[in-house]
Amino acid sequence: MDSAHLNATTMNATCPACGLLCDDVQIVIHQQTIQVRNQNCSKSQRFFEQAQIVTTPKIAGEPASLQAAIQHAAQLLKAAKAPLFAGLSTDILGFRALFNLAQKTNAAMQHINAQSTQRNLRVLQSAGWQTTTLTEVKHRADVLVCFGTDIVTHNPRFFERFIWVKDALFCDANQRDIIYIGENINTSAGISPTGNKPTVLACNTEALPEVTAAFRALIQGKTLKCTHVAGIPISALSDIATKLKQAKYGVLAWVAKDLDFPHAELTIQNITESAVLLNQTTRAASLALGGSDGDTSISYAHTWLSGVTLNDAPIAHDCMVWVNSYSPDKLPKDANLPLIALGQDDSGFEHAPDVFIPVATPGLDCNGTLFRVDGSVTLPLKKCREATYPTLSAILSQIEVQL
Repeated sequence: MDSAHLNATTMNATCPACGLLCDDVQIVIHQQTIQVRNQNCSKSQRFFEQAQIVTTPKIAGEPASLQAAIQHAAQLLKAAKAPLFAGLSTDILGFRALFNLAQKTNAAMQHINAQSTQRNLRVLQSAGWQTTTLTEVKHRADVLVCFGTDIVTHNPRFFERFIWVKDALFCDANQRDIIYIGENINTSAGISPTGNKPTVLACNTEALPEVTAAFRALIQGKTLKCTHVAGIPISALSDIATKLKQAKYGVLAWVAKDLDFPHAELTIQNITESAVLLNQTTRAASLALGGSDGDTSISYAHTWLSGVTLNDAPIAHDCMVWVNSYSPDKLPKDANLPLIALGQDDSGFEHAPDVFIPVATPGLDCNGTLFRVDGSVTLPLKKCREATYPTLSAILSQIEVQL
């Protein structure tokens, strides 16, 4: 065995690359290089195996000392009358520090995934819903209906960890019925270990409002005066409704990010109200999947700290603090306004930020905490390599002292 393997460390880590927060990811660490051993998730591999970028704080694109960058950031915030803290791609501890600084500077806040998050929140606020947890799905669900989404694109290990399992307590996992309603869906993950194929009802994503409305009416026992809706036979939708009524535990799932059309929240409400109707005679629940960039955690933390949800509408501002720990390819629009960027890399910006300060990534360079997408548990993120950058909360605390 060579010296590299002798000096390597193996550990299980929690992966923040999607909302599932898989905590069984086996990684091998040698110096600053990380290799994912159980290579069944491309998102996990990209996150843990990313190279640590060596860079320095910058002012207007020029290298600067950390203290000078912090002082300049504080000066920009002092001069601003309406700052905006955006991106917010971080963990709970980082967001708490952001919230404290936003309170001190009277800044607005907006997450990078605000639009998709609000599609779910509007339904929860206006009508409420009956949702389930991933653990309940694992142990009880015998019918799963996926609306308009290829779940594995967003949550690659969903079927592996919660559907085709060997230790389901209250059902035979291999006999679960998987149903897809939507378009361009990769259904391979929905094939059971015994070879049972899922049911697929194909329709355009934009047609889901009428499809889910018809589905909800069928669950209510109404008679529809048509033979098809958006190309789907009413008889096929009726069969799905009947299967759910006969199920012991039906689950209706979607990913809000995929429902990108006007008034998509009404489609989500059709789905969640269908679960409510089913619960009159059997057990059923809805399940919002997806989750990325810490959006579930930031939404919860902002609500409990402020009492209101994050805004998804355009916010007028005269200075932006952009925080992005997890998706360096996502960038703010170039608005020709003072920009303070806190992340790992500044190379993708069209114009150099007024201030750039590199910060540690939770779950890679430092410890952290995030909520899983179902909101039922928080999971710890482990430090996996030696950090060359300070944490976000440490930088924000120093900026706050300067104000």
